[in-house]
Amino acid sequence: MLGHDDPTVIRMLQDLTDIDPKTIPLDDKKTMSIFSSTEALGVRPEQIDSKVGTFGVPEFGTRFVREMLVDTLPKTFEELLRISGLSHGTDVWTNNAQDLIKSGTITLADAICTRDDIMTYLIKMGLPAQNSFKIMESVRKGKGLNEEQETLMRENNVPEWYIESCKKIKYMFPKAHATAYVTMAFRIAWFKVHIPLAYYATFFSIRADEFDSEIMIFGKSKVREKMADIKRMGNDATAKDKNMYAILELVLEMYERGFNFLPIDLYKSDAIKFKIEDRSYSSTTK
Repeated sequence: MLGHDDPTVIRMLQDLTDIDPKTIPLDDKKTMSIFSSTEALGVRPEQIDSKVGTFGVPEFGTRFVREMLVDTLPKTFEELLRISGLSHGTDVWTNNAQDLIKSGTITLADAICTRDDIMTYLIKMGLPAQNSFKIMESVRKGKGLNEEQETLMRENNVPEWYIESCKKIKYMFPKAHATAYVTMAFRIAWFKVHIPLAYYATFFSIRADEFDSEIMIFGKSKVREKMADIKRMGNDATAKDKNMYAILELVLEMYERGFNFLPIDLYKSDAIKFKIEDRSYSSTTK
């Protein structure tokens, strides 16, 4: 009903690999590392024009969130939850937590990331539970703080940066929602790291609406050429061009990891899905 692709992606990955996604460990170190570097993918940042390896990972693949990852370099699942909260809120990261982190005023662990953070923090600081809840509700709806709430927070030694941060927020994400998103994203990222061919075959089958075989299956030089063309368009690039660029990033990454496409074959190719050349996950997808 929500139109989310993630459950469909997980299902196809399970069908291709016979791995139950619920058994994937959410503390896998190699998978966790792609949120702060590209090393686990076996590529250097300059090869894929990104310091992190999250192209195509739901919630973490856009340029906006990748820049957040570079700024924060998360190392734990809990930090990924924080980033998910920051990226889904309005005026929570930009001109708010980002500036506080860059200036050294706070770390990611201190930032207000999800609406739950406000209530639990204020209770810890000594505010009554009911007041803490009402402040959280006011802030997460973008209503800010009234004078009485500010006074109560100051009386309980809540820092000024925290009060000012609350006043800027227009909307906040619930922590449970962030947890659901990050859990799904981490499971998909696990396949990207450990069974890459299944990951790329699934992504191109389900998410790559603008996949163009005339550009994408003939090697990375042609891919880089098209990416440069779209970049040159700047603001004149159409929505289709921008969507294609995101797919080209994944195609280039796949090539840089040593995998290739085979030509379309009337007798072997599927009509709507990308297939892996063999179930032993050699080094070729088509």
